[in-house]
Amino acid sequence: MQENDIEKMREECKSDTLRVVSPEMEKILYKKIPMLDHGFIRVIDYMGTDASIVQAARVSYGVGTKKVQEDRGLINYLMRHGHTTPFEMCEIKLHVKMPIFVMRHWIRHRTANVNEYSARYSVLNNEFYIPELDQIARQSETNKQGKADVAMDQAKAREIVDIMNEVSGNAYEKYTHMLNDLSLTRELARTILPVSVYTEVYWKIDLHNLLHFLKLRADSHAQYEIRCYANKILEIVKAWVPFTYDAFMNYRKNSVSISQKCVELNKRMLKGEKITQENSGLSKGEWQEFVNALDLSDFVN
Repeated sequence: MQENDIEKMREECKSDTLRVVSPEMEKILYKKIPMLDHGFIRVIDYMGTDASIVQAARVSYGVGTKKVQEDRGLINYLMRHGHTTPFEMCEIKLHVKMPIFVMRHWIRHRTANVNEYSARYSVLNNEFYIPELDQIARQSETNKQGKADVAMDQAKAREIVDIMNEVSGNAYEKYTHMLNDLSLTRELARTILPVSVYTEVYWKIDLHNLLHFLKLRADSHAQYEIRCYANKILEIVKAWVPFTYDAFMNYRKNSVSISQKCVELNKRMLKGEKITQENSGLSKGEWQEFVNALDLSDFVN
């Protein structure tokens, strides 16, 4: 929707700067990264690097940080001990095109500045998300907001995709008919479009809150479609702030959190005691999470 404006900005930004920059981010600035069938992510701007986090931390903590001499070590320390404000010194602004139902997940993270394409003022494009066949699945019987692990029969999956295409096409046809032939206002005409239609946003967020977003949305429990975007943003973070990325993956993304009860259970197991769900004091759900978190299925009943 803004290709000419983006290219113009890219041309005008070819100048030297005194601010700290990330060479890897400069390579991808303004470039469109395709997502799903019609979506994309584009880095519009960013502020700061790993060095900015270190600088902010040393101003804040002063003498106390002298024990950690190198930048990577300091960033690991900050991440490990939950010192979040230095990470707020870095910000990123993304231009994201996504289906509206993905946007509804995305907007739940209220720690960002957002401006969305307005269908009150502009006409939406005939672009609807249609999943690949291998992403069509049955509703899980145990997870009310997720899909089952068993793949959908291919014939049924194709039928579902056909229905999605038909409904989307019909909706857009009626949408344009009401706009062009019946002179209905855009703000009312848009109401008949399904949430699979694509929207666009500018999304600006600081690094601390971005990492929280990624912790939740790049998780295996997140819906596939938003997880695709989150995983790609993880790659952008790796290019932007590699030390912070490594610390995040080690201490947040791929770590586990266990309760005080679970710590005590570990101590009992290390002493040779046989632990079961019945004598653990945990509910069935807590027990399963404990076993899965520490991969204890070979050691407990």
